[in-house]
Amino acid sequence: MRRARRAGDDYADRMADTPSGGALPPSPSVPVAPPGSGVPGMPRRRLGWRRGLVLAGVILLIAACAIFMLVTLGTNLGGEALLIGTAAAILPVPVLVACFLWLDRYEPEPLKYLIFCFAWGAFVSTAASLLVNEASANWFKDRGLPIAFTAVLVAPFIEELTKALGPILLLLFRRREWSGITDGLVYCGLSAIGFAMVENILYLGGHGYAAGVEQYGPATGAQQVIAIFIGRILLFGFAHPLFTSMTGVGLGIAARTADRRVRVLAPLAGLLLAMMLHGAWNLLPTLTEATGEVLITLVGLVGVMVPIFFGMVGLAVWLRAWEGRLTERILPDYVRAGWLTPPEVAALSSLGRRHAARAWARRVAGDAGLRAMRGYQFAATRLALLRDGALRGLDRRPVDRERTAREEQELLNLISSYRSFFVGRDPQSPVGVWDGRQYHLRFPDGSQRSVQAPEEPVVPIPVVLAAPPPPPSFAAGYGPPGWYGPRPTTPRHTTPWPPRH
Repeated sequence: MRRARRAGDDYADRMADTPSGGALPPSPSVPVAPPGSGVPGMPRRRLGWRRGLVLAGVILLIAACAIFMLVTLGTNLGGEALLIGTAAAILPVPVLVACFLWLDRYEPEPLKYLIFCFAWGAFVSTAASLLVNEASANWFKDRGLPIAFTAVLVAPFIEELTKALGPILLLLFRRREWSGITDGLVYCGLSAIGFAMVENILYLGGHGYAAGVEQYGPATGAQQVIAIFIGRILLFGFAHPLFTSMTGVGLGIAARTADRRVRVLAPLAGLLLAMMLHGAWNLLPTLTEATGEVLITLVGLVGVMVPIFFGMVGLAVWLRAWEGRLTERILPDYVRAGWLTPPEVAALSSLGRRHAARAWARRVAGDAGLRAMRGYQFAATRLALLRDGALRGLDRRPVDRERTAREEQELLNLISSYRSFFVGRDPQSPVGVWDGRQYHLRFPDGSQRSVQAPEEPVVPIPVVLAAPPPPPSFAAGYGPPGWYGPRPTTPRHTTPWPPRH
């Protein structure tokens, strides 16, 4: 994704220079958290009556669809087949969910939204698809047409559309929760996993166990369950998440662009591609059955679907790394403004460094330090996403810009609160202060030294903050070469040491 056109009147630039919309507030040395004080949390939105009504409506819709699917499957399969099918269908779900959550470790999405997408796919999407597919099959049958047309022409359309509707609603009403394509893959992937789980109950319990028991007895039913589990889940359990991930890519692009045409065309293109792949997948066994040529299915799977699957896996891993470096690309603006230090940005640039920072915080400040470091890392990532959205021009309305400035100030204050739990507590580290341009180090013998920030700092030395320098004269983030902006013009060792840090 290339950088979109920046918002007018340099709004994004003023975010880093003047975080609250006015003069740059001072960022004094970090106070030490008092013993026994609780670790602060992210601010929560108030649940107004309108949001409450919408939330209640969504919960009732999902619950009604869940009851409908439970009654329908129980009536068609029987109690024993339903239990066996459910137990077998749930087995791969934790593994698949863990794979998608692994992609989202830098900025984990709220659990409630993940549950919403999974439940939407499992109940709302399956209920709507079941009704439409059955009606279409009866329509084709009444006109003397093959029922297989339903699997090729109708099922891909209705299933992909309904699976995507949950994430689409989330994008429309909670766009600020989307950090890009990775979030699209996660939300759509969980919706597809929920759909596949319920669909597998039908195949494992109905076409597997119930059909086998009816013909030859429980032993045959168990054998058919194992055969379907191997073929449908172990070998090709990636099918539904793969199809819907195409829609997720389109939604992720739309979430981080200011171009209204891209916001509409990208999800439509992703949804259309998902439907085409799903239709082609369902067409393979239909052609094989009609022609008797097993080679058609083998060529389609090995030559088309498997390469697409590995290509999507590679894209997801690359996007995870690319979006994981967002803090490294965006937060240097706050380093220049004096709100963050270079080691802090360096410690956020990879999962390994984040893990090392959490281990260090726990060593010097106990469990409270560990919780504070986790909250600090999450808030810093949110801050980078907020500024990145401003650079992309996502906030068009004045009310959105005011809200962004308010959230930015809240995150900066929260970062300072988290920092107080672990900075300055390590007796093995020299006392250091960052003034926005230089380090000022004080050694055990009382000597002081001012040093420049390295071009690529790799050691997360914990330091506190001095009063920030004036805002840079160039637009933040677009200055001359150099990771942290211009070098100071004053001679070294002349910056006064801040009192008693």
